[in-house]
Amino acid sequence: MKKILTASALAIAAISASPLASVPAAAQAKGVAVADVRAAAARSNAFTVATQQIETTYKAQIDQQNTRGQTLQAEMNVLIAKYNEETKKTPRNEAAVQAAGKAVQDKQRSAQAELAQIGAPVELAIAYVEDQISVRMNEAIKAAMTAKKVDLLLNPDAVLARENNVDITDAVVVELNRILPTVSTAVPAGYQPGQLVQQRNQQLIDAARAAQPGARPATPAPAPTGTAPTTR
Repeated sequence: MKKILTASALAIAAISASPLASVPAAAQAKGVAVADVRAAAARSNAFTVATQQIETTYKAQIDQQNTRGQTLQAEMNVLIAKYNEETKKTPRNEAAVQAAGKAVQDKQRSAQAELAQIGAPVELAIAYVEDQISVRMNEAIKAAMTAKKVDLLLNPDAVLARENNVDITDAVVVELNRILPTVSTAVPAGYQPGQLVQQRNQQLIDAARAAQPGARPATPAPAPTGTAPTTR
């Protein structure tokens, strides 16, 4: 059930840093490290507890999705067998082969749509959990960098070679557990995936604009629909 956070769900705001002229950042950094942000989020206490709560709250939907998925797979297997049978016939009837193939594709699309509809409440709850973690991730990263005396943090995928001691993913998990021990799994009415991150990014943009000399006061954004997210 535990779903590894996707890149889109971890659309965290960029960590602020002052420009380093034309000199490469790695050459200026005193301490360089790597961290897998998605892994850190998935290993956090908040995500672990929340997924357990989701499994309990949405057990009916999860069980229904699993059961219906097995039935649909059995129906799919019949159509696949029919398609394979048509392809092996001699002489081969291309019209029959195409019809059998289309039946498989249509069944696959309808099955995916049906299962997605059943699991929609579960996916939305997971997205809400991910969103809450994403909003606080920058704080955890900055705190981990400070604790480890790191001033340049890289994604492991962008590194060609490294020693194990430069990985501070565990430190990010520690800070995330401190900053955000738990999150809510009660999805507010009207919530859309990524909404909290978008709101946080807009707040950062508005704050940056307000800090500029001669900046005009920002026009208040319309109040979001639904109840405000809570952390418990």
